[in-house]
Formats: sequence, C-alpha cells, structure tokens
Amino acid sequence: MKNKQLVFGTRAVIEAVNSDKDIDKVLIKRGLSNALVGELLTLLKSKHIQAQYVPIEKINSISTGNHQGVLAILSEIKYQNIEDLVPFWFENGVNPLILILDNITDVRNFGAIARTAECAGVSAIVIPAKGAAQINSDAVKTSAGALLKIPVCRHDSLLNIIKYLKNSGIQTVAATEKAEQTYLSADFSTPTALVLGAEDVGISKEILAASDVWTKIPIFGEIQSLNVSVAAGVILYEAVKQRLNVKRYTV
Repeated sequence: MKNKQLVFGTRAVIEAVNSDKDIDKVLIKRGLSNALVGELLTLLKSKHIQAQYVPIEKINSISTGNHQGVLAILSEIKYQNIEDLVPFWFENGVNPLILILDNITDVRNFGAIARTAECAGVSAIVIPAKGAAQINSDAVKTSAGALLKIPVCRHDSLLNIIKYLKNSGIQTVAATEKAEQTYLSADFSTPTALVLGAEDVGISKEILAASDVWTKIPIFGEIQSLNVSVAAGVILYEAVKQRLNVKRYTV
C-alpha cells in the first residue's frame, strides 16, 4: 500500500481527522487503551469514521512505521453528503437516479458497479459507513476511474437515508428475489433510489421493509443468482431506457 494512503500514529491520525481528510477506516491494535486513544475514538465517532480493532500483526503487515498501534487508511475519493445533493438536483431540474449499496463488501464488484453507474448517468452512490467495500486503488481501477467522477456518499444509517429520500419525493426500489414483480414492471422514470444487496446476504430486512417497491430479475437457469454488478447493469439500463422514452414523448 502506498505511503500516501496511510497515516500512522495516534496523534497524527487525530490531526488527519481534524483536518477533514477523507478516511476510509482506522485500525487500532486490539487491547490498546489510553487517554489519547480514547480521544481518537470520540473524534472518530463524531465524524462517522469506522474504527476497527485488529491484531498488531495486521497493522504491521500494512506499515512498518512508528504507528503506535494506530493506522488510518485514507480514501481515494472525496465523500459527499446526499442531504446536500438532493436539494441541488431538484433546484437544477435533475431527475435523480441514486444507487444504494447494502452489504456489498467486494472491492471489484463495487468498482464494476460504479463503472456501470457512471455510464448510466447515476446521480450518486450511497454506501454505509460500516460494511461497505473499501474504496482503494483496486476499486478505482476496476471502476475505470468512475469513482473519481460519480458522487459517493457514506452514511451511518442507510435506513435513515431511505427515509430522508422518501420524504424528499424519491421512491426506493429494492432489487430482491423476494419480489413478485420483475424489474420490467417497475417505474424508474420518476426520481428513484435503487437498492442492491450482496449476493450472499441480500438487502437488510429493515431496508427491504422501508422500500416502496420490490423488484427482481427473472432467472431461468439452474444458477439462482446473478453477480451483483451484472444485476446492477441490467436494472440500471432498464431505468435508462424508460427515461429515454419519457424524454422522447415529452420533447
């Protein structure tokens, strides 16, 4: 890992957080406890940055510097706030298409999804502060640079974001095998947030319950699921088709 992506040492990490560096996560040696670490943990919580306790061997494998048992991994991108973007879109006549990724932790899947999303004109990608793929150089490379172009928003609670979007007039469409209707029956022509979950665990129950519409991709073969990045492409381009048709009929 390149040195420019790392900040090591408790005080240095505190300074990085205070200077509003975009930090993917902070690794802390398991069992480490002192006043300065306590100050760091309080700061991380206030900034909604993930702290992860790991064996010292994990930290040593990333950096041999004088890390004091604390290491911050900087993000490759500048995170944005969905609550700042939504008013901007509506004020400027944008019909937003948002992608919410729940439980998707595979870096290459995430990068591939971001690439398709950027090509499809997705307005923003929303991920949870915990339980999301790390946005590192591999993710950026797999996305073909799309992650440097499309807004990515990281929030503590996807459920709260969904509630906010619904109150803003944006419907939430969850892609789930539990749905009765297929994605071809869903209406993506209005402001929409599409929710996708990981192939193994799917979308969280509370997020499914909060979603306005459930939809699925029909499967006819023996393998009962698509790769999530492929599923993203299928549904996003149905949304593109519907939105192009709306423009054709209203121009």
